[in-house]
Amino acid sequence: MHRSLMALIVFVSVSSAHAQQPPFDCSGSSAHRQFDFWIGGWVVSDAQGTVQGANSIQLIQNGCALQEQWRGIKGSSGESINYYHPGENKWHQLWVDGGTSILDISGGLEKGSMVLRGSIYYLASGNSKSFRGTWTPLPDDRVRQFFEEQDEAGLWQTWFEGFYKRK
Repeated sequence: MHRSLMALIVFVSVSSAHAQQPPFDCSGSSAHRQFDFWIGGWVVSDAQGTVQGANSIQLIQNGCALQEQWRGIKGSSGESINYYHPGENKWHQLWVDGGTSILDISGGLEKGSMVLRGSIYYLASGNSKSFRGTWTPLPDDRVRQFFEEQDEAGLWQTWFEGFYKRK
């Protein structure tokens, strides 16, 4: 048999087997629902109440992921994909913005807050630093987002603190 035909048969067999896999019910998984408190359209302000931008968090891919779309009042923008990985028992976020930074963080719920740790990479300088983000649902239906990066001395410095209020 000709090699190309054999490769096509193998590809079709593998593709068919993959297509027959039943989908996992992410919408019915309690672990996949842990970050749902962040879903919605938000106005984001700093601790002094000054509006910093707007954020939209949507449930996508049959409840298997959250997509974030940020628009800052000074023209900044960014997007993230957030998903729960059952094999690792962790949430992951990959954030990319309009030319400043890339976040790659993971973690899970800790005392009612979503806490993700990893690194931030600055595109212009090529520097990378340890980074952590904490999302805490507040009693008044707001969400506090608190980001920190580790400085050269190993101390955690506030990177951003935002308060999300539903539109």
